[in-house]
Amino acid sequence: MPGSSRLRIAWLTTGRGPGSYGALEYLFGAIDRGLPVEVAVVFVNRERGEAEPTDRLIAMAEARGAPVELLSSVAFRKARGGKVGRPGEPLQPWRYEFDAEVARRLGRYGFDLGLMFGYMLIATEALYGRYTFLNDHPALPDGPVGTYQEVIAALIRAGARESGCMMNVVTGDVDRGPAVSFCRYGIRDAANEALWAALPPAEAAAMDLEAIMATPLYADIRARGVARERPFLVETLRAVAEGRLAVPPPAPLDLTEAVEAALAAAGPAVY
Repeated sequence: MPGSSRLRIAWLTTGRGPGSYGALEYLFGAIDRGLPVEVAVVFVNRERGEAEPTDRLIAMAEARGAPVELLSSVAFRKARGGKVGRPGEPLQPWRYEFDAEVARRLGRYGFDLGLMFGYMLIATEALYGRYTFLNDHPALPDGPVGTYQEVIAALIRAGARESGCMMNVVTGDVDRGPAVSFCRYGIRDAANEALWAALPPAEAAAMDLEAIMATPLYADIRARGVARERPFLVETLRAVAEGRLAVPPPAPLDLTEAVEAALAAAGPAVY
């Protein structure tokens, strides 16, 4: 952090829901309470008016005095006559052009570390080859990959007893870049055993994602993760800012104790 006692971060998000909004709001609150971090820029791959939740996040970031950079990936694609990519296919050519433009714009802000939280685009080398980014992933380092919805469904189908949160370095290997930090928490215990009994893994294996997402067990596991992902984010940034965690590190840092302590300090534990 040359010339500064604070870690300057670039925050990249699509801002499409309450999770993205809440995480950024939580970070600003932690900064108010002394976290040695400064938000150098909030980058959003949408323009104003594309989605109400994104507009709320933009307004909140601006109200907090953070520079906001907007570039709609949808408008960018349409302007170039690009196609929408499909799962399993190589990224479309316009995506590399988009990331090159994002990297150029981020270069104005002089940040130390980028963080992707609720950023719904797969990054290309044009972006992660120029800057170091961390990505939040709702699983342990050896856990399932995919969206948080897909991760929870995989955990239920496998009958898993624990899950976690992870920060990894963004690379071309989606969700499998070098792990930087993690925390773990139980997802099966006395408090939710009845929910597991109502949805045995063998039954869940025959259900599609939407059906699993409608179950009380899915909601329970999601709530446990959401309760921890925000303090986990803050404790990861604190460790980097205080020089206790290199990026990438020799081995990922286990922040379970710090995250559970933060939850306890905030009030009665959720689980």
